[in-house]
Amino acid sequence: MEPMKESSNVTRLPGAEDIRLREPPHNFEAEQALLGAILINNAAYQRVAEFLRPEHFADPLHGKLFDSLSRLIERGQVVSAVTLKTYVEQDEDMKAAGGATYLARLAAASVHVIDATAFGQAVHDLYLRRQLIDLGEGVVNGAFGGDVDETALHQIETAEKKLYDLASSGQTEGGFKPFRVALTEATVAAEAAYRRVGQLTGVASGLFQLDQLLGGLHRSDLIILAGRPSMGKTALATNIAFNAARAYREEIVEGKPKAVDGAVVGFFSLEMSSEQLATRMLAEQAEVPSEKIRKGELITSDFDRVLSVSHELEHLNFFIDDTPALSIAALRTRARRLKRTHGLGLLVVDYLQLLSPSGKNRQDNRVQEVSEITRGLKTLAKELDVPVLALSQLSRAVEQREDKRPQLSDLRESGSIEQDADVVMFVYREEYYLTRSEPTRRAEESDQRFNERHEGWRQRCEQTYGKAEVIVAKQRHGPTGIVRLSFEGQFTKFGNLAADGEGPGPVFE
Repeated sequence: MEPMKESSNVTRLPGAEDIRLREPPHNFEAEQALLGAILINNAAYQRVAEFLRPEHFADPLHGKLFDSLSRLIERGQVVSAVTLKTYVEQDEDMKAAGGATYLARLAAASVHVIDATAFGQAVHDLYLRRQLIDLGEGVVNGAFGGDVDETALHQIETAEKKLYDLASSGQTEGGFKPFRVALTEATVAAEAAYRRVGQLTGVASGLFQLDQLLGGLHRSDLIILAGRPSMGKTALATNIAFNAARAYREEIVEGKPKAVDGAVVGFFSLEMSSEQLATRMLAEQAEVPSEKIRKGELITSDFDRVLSVSHELEHLNFFIDDTPALSIAALRTRARRLKRTHGLGLLVVDYLQLLSPSGKNRQDNRVQEVSEITRGLKTLAKELDVPVLALSQLSRAVEQREDKRPQLSDLRESGSIEQDADVVMFVYREEYYLTRSEPTRRAEESDQRFNERHEGWRQRCEQTYGKAEVIVAKQRHGPTGIVRLSFEGQFTKFGNLAADGEGPGPVFE
């Protein structure tokens, strides 16, 4: 049995055939039939309980009755027109509608329990339509309004967020799934990893040892990449994002494109402009110092190489948003839009301390603000089912220690960063600290002792030159460890080290 079609709800004015007064869409008959089905057989309630709420009914009386039915059924009571007779006789609204006679009329209008889901979905769909009409009126009125503190772009972002939230609330599927379904999904992911080059279940970073330790960047994971200024956080994130975008490959599965390698990348650059980020990528791939590109100090061969690489990169599935001081709500809206329009396989945020909380949730306490931001990023990772790589600053406590390798306790401003993250990685370059700590002669020190200390410092500088460490301090689903990489500062490029630490290739500690 199909749900009844909703009434046209059109009232024609005398002498004005072309003017129509439209009422919000509703279907009172479908609501009555559903309530009657529940009264006849309480099993009908279980078919709509997950997605239907009292406020979804157009008739407030129907919503009130559904609320009463649901509360009684949830208590384990059997509900029927007979058991509800006392209730309706005590309620003024029910008495006005006819009391027990009204319940009998509902029971007479009932549908088969099997059809209850379709009728419930029809009621829910009409509710969404009414909400959409209200949302549209709000957008129109807001656009006509003259609030100088609210820009048009902010209104658009707010409207898009409300639309997305309405679409999310409109999903009538979800909840528990049988273990066999989850097991099948896990098996499919394992099979895809087995067939993929490198045998990774996540998005490959292009850095062999890091991929070996992490298994790639996994969907729905929040990965924190932290470090002190000038350690190379942005460079490493850019390298990973570029490698993922370059490796992107899709196949048509069941009539739809599906990524089988690499990822479509969304990069939120709150610190650097899109032009600066593009310059870094050009320098990395063309192996031309980024400083020379910025200053225009290029010889003909360098410029030709930059142009050639630029043509190769222009078709990458790589999208940059360099809006400064972005709120977590706006970031979520734009990420959802990118997912919807182009697909999304990896999201990078540089960096999370530059994000601001939602407008209504701004706190005087910065720790609470950062907590909201990290929770929002983790929720977004799960919602979009993509890895989110977020960069983070470290506190100055690192500089006060003899051993300046970062620790989890150095995460700045909030312990929620460590708590919400699935993976926490630190970038560390000993070379950075050594070059800034050349020994000076002490007053009582002999020439020999000073020369020994200076020689030891020089040798250590040579040993650490062009090398970096990525310290995986937390991994929710795997081991921790240290990944040793090469680093070419002039090209802002991280790479793999050979087993002897001197050439290209993977190494693991």
